[in-house]
Amino acid sequence: MDKMNILPDTSLLTQLQAGSHDAFNEIYDRYWNKLYFVAYKHLGEAADAEEIVQEVFITLWSKKSALQIDSLAAYLAAMTRYAVYHKLKQRKKIHITTLEKLDDGSLRHAMEEGSFENKLLLEIVNRLANDLPEKCRLVFINNKLLDRPLPEVAEGLGISIKTAEAHLSKALKIIRTKMGDTFFSLFL
Repeated sequence: MDKMNILPDTSLLTQLQAGSHDAFNEIYDRYWNKLYFVAYKHLGEAADAEEIVQEVFITLWSKKSALQIDSLAAYLAAMTRYAVYHKLKQRKKIHITTLEKLDDGSLRHAMEEGSFENKLLLEIVNRLANDLPEKCRLVFINNKLLDRPLPEVAEGLGISIKTAEAHLSKALKIIRTKMGDTFFSLFL
């Protein structure tokens, strides 16, 4: 495998098309950081960037025998850009849908039904949620405030359940820090 790192991309591609796991591993090692950097630069979220890069390599392996590639670097970069643009489009759609749900009064309705203390707490949490990173905010609002199950939230956002769990944990940690541990325990 030591010889793989000195091979040019064209040789790696030929071996990849023949089903070489070593060639695939070398391509992965050679390009993973570069593709991650591109995805992260545009998305701003590590989990999303990692997910996109993994999808690019899964696609590369699954379509290895049908590849018609002149430049491996350009091909992988184009696949990553396409996946990033798709993810950004998906985010925008989800963001609009979530805003529409909030505008429909789902949150206001929940606030109207509760006691004054619950309304106040829900209003505080809603304000804190608005300060969260976008993905964390969407997962938190959908799961905790709109009471949607986490698998459904993950599917709607086009992310894995593990990624949704990570976003929710991050959101809860940020809100806990801002609210204070004692006040946070009242919320849960």
